[in-house]
Amino acid sequence: MTEERPAQITVAMMRQALYSAVVSDALDALGFPHQSPRVQLTPFTFEGVLVGRAKTTLWADMFHQDPHPYELELEAVDTCHEDDVLIAAAAGSMRSGIWGELLSTAARNRGCAGAVVDGAIRDVRKMKQMGFPVVARGVCVYDSRDRQRVIDLDVPVMIDGVQFCPGDLVVADVDGVVVVPSHVEEEAIRAAWEKVHAENVVRDAIRGGMGAVDAFKRYGVL
Repeated sequence: MTEERPAQITVAMMRQALYSAVVSDALDALGFPHQSPRVQLTPFTFEGVLVGRAKTTLWADMFHQDPHPYELELEAVDTCHEDDVLIAAAAGSMRSGIWGELLSTAARNRGCAGAVVDGAIRDVRKMKQMGFPVVARGVCVYDSRDRQRVIDLDVPVMIDGVQFCPGDLVVADVDGVVVVPSHVEEEAIRAAWEKVHAENVVRDAIRGGMGAVDAFKRYGVL
């Protein structure tokens, strides 16, 4: 029931074959049961699956005039690499829309694959038109200047108690956001890849008339 696995499963191949739930299942089986924030993070600008490497930023609310507005967020964008996913850890703050069209444009120019924002975004219509994948808690019309700012980048950050480290693999879609720690990535992705194929076999069997109980007894996949 298992198909031959390619020697290397690239990020591009993951985007075609994997999705958040199957990656979460693989991590469960490996003893990593808490790799997806339970807070609602919605794909506002895309359908499909966002896959890439975590480029982390840590945000804080502020209540005074910023002497260096946008400084570290611009640095974060300019230091993105191909297939990065910018992680904006803002503790769920809805004080402002910390990610929008211009940052998306600049990030895309650097090869960034998308953004996961534990807070609010704006310019949703424009980001959707440009096809830049953004997942966020919600939307807020206010600009971030003098309201929120990046206080650190390329450091481990937390979203709802789940740690995202620079370089960790991130998989996000309509079901949720999953982060794969780098030290178990190879094993987790191999298991997810094989489970996708197994699910395809089970799906075909059920469509062909096999009962759900019999299918699970035979294949052990759900």
